[in-house]
Amino acid sequence: MTMDRRTVLGLGGAVAAGVALAPGLHLIAAPATSTGNTSPESASRPGKRWAMLIDTTRCSADCTACLTACRTENNVPVFGDPDRDIHWIRKVELRDRNLRQPPISLPVLCNHCENPPCVHVCPTEASFIRHDGIVQIDKHRCIGCRYCIIACPYKARSLVFYKTKPRADANHAVPIRAAGVVEKCTFCAHRLDEGKLPACVEACAKADKGAMIFGDINDPNSEISQRLLKEKTQTIRADLGLKPHVHYKGI
Repeated sequence: MTMDRRTVLGLGGAVAAGVALAPGLHLIAAPATSTGNTSPESASRPGKRWAMLIDTTRCSADCTACLTACRTENNVPVFGDPDRDIHWIRKVELRDRNLRQPPISLPVLCNHCENPPCVHVCPTEASFIRHDGIVQIDKHRCIGCRYCIIACPYKARSLVFYKTKPRADANHAVPIRAAGVVEKCTFCAHRLDEGKLPACVEACAKADKGAMIFGDINDPNSEISQRLLKEKTQTIRADLGLKPHVHYKGI
């Protein structure tokens, strides 16, 4: 996929702007408060707030370590149907419209926003926010309406059109999905709960790229907090007020 820099910083704006699902329900505006399965107690509980920093100056187009690791870890299949394949993380190529700068390889995934529109529009509260800020999907509640797919300005959600099969090479119990539900990146929540890094971050480090930094931004001493404080970074579509927590350096 190829895009220019202005396009990716405005990713999804053409879809979101002015679109309403019902009278008074617009995708462009962030909700005043997040809704879903998160109780007021857990939402206000002090603790971790996971986030990711992607340094595009260290990410090369020919490296697919993060993509492969994500598919293996989470049993994200490729069915061979470009219109219906599932992508938890994908790479977008950014090009300068004036061709004055070399192209940038940009990994795009769920941004785990503080004010996620996907949660705001979900009619069954299948999309919700964990107490640590991770946006999750309760697949028992998901009815496959795809409102959340339309609402997401990052195009980070996929509908499962085909039932998946178990992976023989998986190193843990991966879910087998029924067709008709939506899924996306979870920041490898199951790994975080075990004290591990997301699979994509671990694979990026093993490939000696170091393009992905992950950690708790509520901890001022964490590497990601320090780098966000000292380095120039930005988020995609910050103007929407969603407060995304995938940050980028070099775009």
